[in-house]
Amino acid sequence: MKISSNNNNSLFKYNNILSHSNVFEFVFIIGLIALPMLISNSYYRDWFVMAFIMAGASCAWNIIGGYAGMLSIGHAAFFGIGAYTSTLLYVRVGISPWLGLIAGALLSTIAAIVIGRATLRLKGTFFVLVTIAFCEVLRFTAIGWRSLTFGSMGITLVFKKNFFNMMWQGKTAYVLLTFGYLVFVYVFNKIIEKKKFGYYLVAIREDQDAACACGIPAAKIKTIGLMISAFLTSIGGSIYAQYVMYIEPDVVFDIMISVQLILIGILGGKGKAFGPIMGAIIIIPLSSFLRGSLANLSGLHGFVYGVALVLVIIFIPEGVYGRLYRFFNKNKKNIKNHVEGVM
Repeated sequence: MKISSNNNNSLFKYNNILSHSNVFEFVFIIGLIALPMLISNSYYRDWFVMAFIMAGASCAWNIIGGYAGMLSIGHAAFFGIGAYTSTLLYVRVGISPWLGLIAGALLSTIAAIVIGRATLRLKGTFFVLVTIAFCEVLRFTAIGWRSLTFGSMGITLVFKKNFFNMMWQGKTAYVLLTFGYLVFVYVFNKIIEKKKFGYYLVAIREDQDAACACGIPAAKIKTIGLMISAFLTSIGGSIYAQYVMYIEPDVVFDIMISVQLILIGILGGKGKAFGPIMGAIIIIPLSSFLRGSLANLSGLHGFVYGVALVLVIIFIPEGVYGRLYRFFNKNKKNIKNHVEGVM
């Protein structure tokens, strides 16, 4: 079959559109690191640092909550484990937060194994309730175990500028560190999307019974997904602790951290590697801006923030990036149909 030059042009356009979403993601990510480097205002740079941390943690949640469809409302537990492990090892023993970060991630992975084996063989809301309970148990433990965690007083880090201490003057290094964390988790998500493991997670989300009938070990796959998610979330908690230089149980084990990770994922588009990134870039600055602008009226910023999120979820249920991704795929499908029609 001979293909005309016009058909070749159409085919070339089709092949190009396949990567349009990836090009968009790449350009957007480059813009994310370029913008804070061009801004000298520390207040706005703080927006980016927090957005990068929460975007990375939400991308980690996305592995189990987005791809696998398991609603974990206890990811603050893994976030807090990372924060407390790296901080306590540094304060109590003098171990570098770089090593404490890995130790916290491993502890979170062990916790995920315990939770996964106990709950992921069951269906319904049992997993959700266990994740919430686990987070609350850790919070109360951190409050009550004062000899180790200093209880509700929290832990304040003394600033000692040093790479070994993960402490730097100014925010440039923190911008680069948190951006590196975000990119690492994002790339991990992209790899999972293209691998058999990622397809297994999506199959379990869509129909677990059918997936099991096809030979997919659902409980094992979900447990591994939770382990990976916990490991990556814990790293975000450790970085957060070193950035704010103060942690307490009611902050790092707060269930609202889990809620925020979920909202970021839903708003951006859960089940897509790039979705949480776009969600965080919208939610974190919006929340900070409303809190500063409406500070004189108690609670109003939360109301406006909530209404804005509800409107987005109602009118764009697939998320902001989910809508863009559908647009890219729609164009791809139209071009593909055109190419097949004229060949």
